[in-house]
Amino acid sequence: MSALAAPFKPRPALSGESRDAAVIDVGSNSVRLVIYRLEGRAIWTVFNEKVLAGLGSDLGDTGRLSPRGVQTALAALRRFSALLGAIKPAEVFTAATAAVRDASDGADFVRRVQAEAGLTLRVLSGAEEAHYAALGVLAGAPDAQGVVGDLGGASLELTQLDELGPGKGVSLPLGPFSMRGKESDIRKAVGAQIGAVAHTFKADAFHAVGGGWRNLALLHMRMCDYPLHVVHQYEMGRREALDAARVIARLPKGSLEGIPGLSKKRVETLPHAAIVMEQLIERLDLQKVVLSAYGLREGLLFEAMPPGLRMRDPLLEGCAALATRQGGDDGLGAALDDWLAPVFGALKPVFGEREDVLRGAACRMADLGARLHPDHRADLAFEQVLRAPIGGQTHAERAFLAVAAFARHASSANFPEPATVARLLGSDRVRRARALGAGVRLGCDLSGRSAALLEHAHLEARDGRLVLATAHGWGDMLLGEQTEKRAQTLAGLLGLTLELVRK
Repeated sequence: MSALAAPFKPRPALSGESRDAAVIDVGSNSVRLVIYRLEGRAIWTVFNEKVLAGLGSDLGDTGRLSPRGVQTALAALRRFSALLGAIKPAEVFTAATAAVRDASDGADFVRRVQAEAGLTLRVLSGAEEAHYAALGVLAGAPDAQGVVGDLGGASLELTQLDELGPGKGVSLPLGPFSMRGKESDIRKAVGAQIGAVAHTFKADAFHAVGGGWRNLALLHMRMCDYPLHVVHQYEMGRREALDAARVIARLPKGSLEGIPGLSKKRVETLPHAAIVMEQLIERLDLQKVVLSAYGLREGLLFEAMPPGLRMRDPLLEGCAALATRQGGDDGLGAALDDWLAPVFGALKPVFGEREDVLRGAACRMADLGARLHPDHRADLAFEQVLRAPIGGQTHAERAFLAVAAFARHASSANFPEPATVARLLGSDRVRRARALGAGVRLGCDLSGRSAALLEHAHLEARDGRLVLATAHGWGDMLLGEQTEKRAQTLAGLLGLTLELVRK
């Protein structure tokens, strides 16, 4: 065994809830190492390296792994082992999926990985692969229900998903490497296999996992001039998803190769992904397709979290982690949320049941931008929030929180990307976001970002007035000229008259 092949031993878990974890994912098409920073419920990708080895590219013809793919994968895994030895994450997970599972020489490959890279691969069953993909969807969208579909190079996993979590799952040999022949024959075969399980997996919402469908979504964004190129939680209605799938399935290879951002290997498999999507929509009677950037790898991490941690809201946790300021008041975000609740909780909701969560998320980002130049904080905070890799939010909610983050630092209505905001939000939601940001700004300036000082002031809406009152003896200390200015801005955005009460 070479020095690189020495078995990797993770270091003990870091104290508290923050730690690094790594996942090695050996798929039918790609071999990948991802290193994550876990901060409570928040999952951050800090290193991501992928090699398109094509392990399963010969599977449909020979039933064996591709010899070239084996060599490419082994080289990548030796490198990954060396990286893990240097980085020493607290936890390491490995997973090999359909190609290694189904190939007649899959066991030989696993032994070579152990001997040459010092890594022990866990070969997932089809049911396990489906289960972890569904857990990954839940890690990024806790309220997700319907059916999860994870399309890899050799297989398609379908999993039921309801309020109790992942249900029945199935693995079908419908990846591009498992099927050969004319387009019409592939379409017929795909339809037959999906049709055979359609009674079990019919649903309104389909949660799509996998690189092929992520690229399909990115192409659809370009087709409809969608302004926010964030794949996670990107939604397509039944008709637009069908139209996109049909167009992409029939595009000549040369046309696909001319699209910026698509690798040659993705071009080769994208038409197949489109055919499978088309058949799924028709056979399962899907009404919408929702893309998930979270999948099997995040599912492995999610399962390893303590039950209490899994129950936390990923949006609140992610926003709190994003805005963490060294030496800041850790309790400020929750205190601001409680302080603003009497005013914003009494307003007509613009996001229904999500109103309280979004207010909490905006409050937990109160310190975002603390280390940025004051002349640019508002714009930079907007950009960061709009595209932050935080789960648990829709695209409209991203835009709402971005506008609130801008208003946290500026009273101007000239926030960045107005066309993007207009497409994702209506005027009522924009105004509410600006008001929420103004409320956070008021609370921060009044208290000097101190949860303890905030307790000496009270804010409420009453009879057409925004009433800001202080505890006895605290009036002069909390209600200065700047505080009054911030309060006036908030009152104006809420359509109220400001009343200051000094005691």
